[in-house]
Amino acid sequence: MDNEDYYSLLNVRREASSEELKAAYRRLCMLYHPDKHRDPELKSQAERLFNLVHQAYEVLSDPQTRAIYDIYGKRGLEMEGWEVVERRRTPAEIREEFERLQREREERRLQQRTNPKGTISVGVDATDLFDRYDEEYEDVSGSSFPQIEINKMHISQSIEAPLTATDTAILSGSLSTQNGNGGGSINFALRRVTSAKGWGELEFGAGDLQGPLFGLKLFRNLTPRCFVTTNCALQFSSRGIRPGLTTVLARNLDKNTVGYLQWRWGIQSAMNTSIVRDTKTSHFTVALQLGIPHSFALISYQHKFQDDDQTRVKGSLKAGFFGTVVEYGAERKISRHSVLGAAVSVGVPQGVSLKVKELEKQRESAATDVLQKKQEAESAVRLMQESVRRIIEAEESRMGLIIVNAWYGKFVNDKSRKSEKVKVIDVTVPLQCLVKDSKLILTEASKAGLPGFYDPCVGEEKNLKVLYQFRGVLHQVMVLDSEALRIPKQSHRIDTDG
Repeated sequence: MDNEDYYSLLNVRREASSEELKAAYRRLCMLYHPDKHRDPELKSQAERLFNLVHQAYEVLSDPQTRAIYDIYGKRGLEMEGWEVVERRRTPAEIREEFERLQREREERRLQQRTNPKGTISVGVDATDLFDRYDEEYEDVSGSSFPQIEINKMHISQSIEAPLTATDTAILSGSLSTQNGNGGGSINFALRRVTSAKGWGELEFGAGDLQGPLFGLKLFRNLTPRCFVTTNCALQFSSRGIRPGLTTVLARNLDKNTVGYLQWRWGIQSAMNTSIVRDTKTSHFTVALQLGIPHSFALISYQHKFQDDDQTRVKGSLKAGFFGTVVEYGAERKISRHSVLGAAVSVGVPQGVSLKVKELEKQRESAATDVLQKKQEAESAVRLMQESVRRIIEAEESRMGLIIVNAWYGKFVNDKSRKSEKVKVIDVTVPLQCLVKDSKLILTEASKAGLPGFYDPCVGEEKNLKVLYQFRGVLHQVMVLDSEALRIPKQSHRIDTDG
């Protein structure tokens, strides 16, 4: 992501006119002009912010650079080769030119990087805890203590390596053991992105439990909300060649819900329909399958706690011709890339089993220097002090808008107050500096880009909470980070009678 959002920096809408841009630019220039400060340190900080505001205005005031920035952000402006592009190009022509330049740069800067992913799962047989012998057998040697044993284990690992800008090689392998018998397999796949709407993949595999495998997988976006995948496979074994075909049609029902229709033909033919709903606090699945040899109905629910360790609890009910299985468990993040989970499965006629797994996740995130951003925000606040004093005097004289307190970041509950200082920052002065004619208007953009703000909890959901006074009456409001805000409003008024 870009370090600064130019629209947020100038506090204007993305659809702002040239007049609105010019007015916002002049106001910030008056605030940060270096000649208004004599202290060398403040003068240096003012010069930096003044130059940043000037840079934002230069980009947004030019129709061509603004079009590039709107489509691709700062990385688009930094792309080599723009200097030879005609200035009278349309947004569509700019997009085409950018994609051409980006392909050339990717081919020059392509780096071989792996993306390791792996799972380790262990099955524990605890039947003896729930199905003990009768008392008449208690004299049998060793029967006084319930026997718990590991009856199966599965380990898998995969890595990816980009070959070109569109081709990726994937190598994966797995080892499994159950009740003293085990085996493994190795797979190699080559994926090519054919367009912005689809990709294809060739797969080759071999193992000691099954013979060689040859497969072809295709993915295609049919519409912005609908896609289809098709997987054709040929499994070679001592019994001959066994073909298989799987087709999945999916559609986004809303921003959190996806519906799937699956048809599988071959070794285990089946038709399956399912609906999956995933939100920041829960994951719900309902599925129905008709097939050979298994037909079943499934309901699964997972609750996600909003804590630093990303704790989740889950439960599911699966019933079919094979019987009924109830499973419940939990998982918790134990390190940056690892999650530890455990699940108990109770079934009829299977019995009870305990599974423990450790999941390795590879996450790529841009490194952010929070300390530097904090220092820059503090310097900006110091530059605002004199302007804020004058704004408050003017607002007090007419019983106008006074920001009493304002906080920005992740708001935690009472049990987590030890981390509250790290998660929330005071932004009273920066907000008061944005008050004009007893009004405060913030656009639909992340507040972290506003002067005097910084992101205290990168990657987490943030809110802005404001306690303000208008016409001598206290008001309070809380909005999401990317939500627009206009104050004062009657609905924000605090009911002192209650």
